[in-house]
Amino acid sequence: MTDRLPLPVHVVGGGLAGSEAAWQIVSRGVPVILHEMRPVKPTDAHATDGFAELVCSNSFRSDDPVSNAVGLLHEEMRRAGSLILRAADAHKVPAGGALAVDREGFSAAVTAALTASPLVTVLREEVPELPPADWGNTILATGPLTSPALAEAIRAFTGEESLSFFDAIAPIVHKDSIDMSRAWYQSRYDKGDGADYINCAMDREQYYAFIEALLAGEKTDFKEWEKNTPYFEGCLPIEVMAERGPDTLSFGPMKPVGLTDPHNNRRPFAVVQLRQDNALGTLYNMVGFQTKLKHGEQTRIFRSIPGLENASFARLGGLHRNTFINSPRLLDGNLRLKARPDLRFAGQVTGVEGYVESAAMGLIAGRFAAAQALGELPAPPPPTTALGALLNHVTGGADEKTFQPMNVNFGLFPPMETRTKKGDRKAAMSARALSDLAAWLGVVPAAA
Repeated sequence: MTDRLPLPVHVVGGGLAGSEAAWQIVSRGVPVILHEMRPVKPTDAHATDGFAELVCSNSFRSDDPVSNAVGLLHEEMRRAGSLILRAADAHKVPAGGALAVDREGFSAAVTAALTASPLVTVLREEVPELPPADWGNTILATGPLTSPALAEAIRAFTGEESLSFFDAIAPIVHKDSIDMSRAWYQSRYDKGDGADYINCAMDREQYYAFIEALLAGEKTDFKEWEKNTPYFEGCLPIEVMAERGPDTLSFGPMKPVGLTDPHNNRRPFAVVQLRQDNALGTLYNMVGFQTKLKHGEQTRIFRSIPGLENASFARLGGLHRNTFINSPRLLDGNLRLKARPDLRFAGQVTGVEGYVESAAMGLIAGRFAAAQALGELPAPPPPTTALGALLNHVTGGADEKTFQPMNVNFGLFPPMETRTKKGDRKAAMSARALSDLAAWLGVVPAAA
């Protein structure tokens, strides 16, 4: 018998995936060396040196574990002891049926938990090359903003051209600059507390004038090598959506369904919604308003929205380049690089899209790495779970020739073995997932 600790696992990247991976590892009693290049080397999108900093939206999307796949993923991660979900629940802000967080409190909670662990050693340094073999058990969770040097090292080693897409950031408005004599509080269909969003209504004339301004507004210029890089469909800039047709936004982020303007007791033609962004309720995020407009154009055009005429922006929107690998071709079922099994990948760089999905891949990679460090055989989560469905997608379920980032959705799950009514299908899949997850976690069901 020996009390000696197992060899440490190196985790590169302190974002959502790296933070979650590190937490899962130390929760098994295995030490972690966590490498984070901020603030020694900044990125194009981060503003702090905190772990798990949210750079785009503050929303983790739907928290419904019965009929929504991302809500189910939330619940699975909670049951698996997720640090990211624990911090999100502790710092949630009103968002109807969604889970949204105070981004500063959330990051601070994750940072505090990791730095307080005696098993975590934090090294503030860039890892510009593939980690050396003598590091052993290593997780690369550098995210969509992987440093150019490391991204090039990965590309050179794997022989793969980087797959990439553009991601956009929505503006944040100071709440006290919103004209509440024109705006009002309401959630769609009065979900949540019924008043979790601030709404700014547009009539038909105002909406089409706004679309015209979006299309004519001056946009961020692309570099020559960026011009053929695709956007991710789940996070399109509003101008790109508007280019697909003048009515596109009215059926997307500006759809008026489930809302009634109390100033005239009618459903608006279109609506701009703002969601609380911090616990104090002083900042509000423009929902779905990712943009590549230049900053001066954003201020001019967004102040044409009724209720935002005097808007003061805490942050304007922006555009950055995300990078991911061709995981179905490069990774095995344990998220290890086939050509170098000592290296695992986790998070958005594996080709999942979304905060929660990124953290989920960190959770899985962390559990795999901890099991390996303890001399155990890593057991993948069942494919019937949200965790397992995501893992299966990036490690072989997707076609490597057409691989693109994917949010979790019920289309990734195996079909039910027994027939269910169409309206009951999602609830049945969620119940099956949580039952199979319990077996994977080794949870003994309570006696009837």
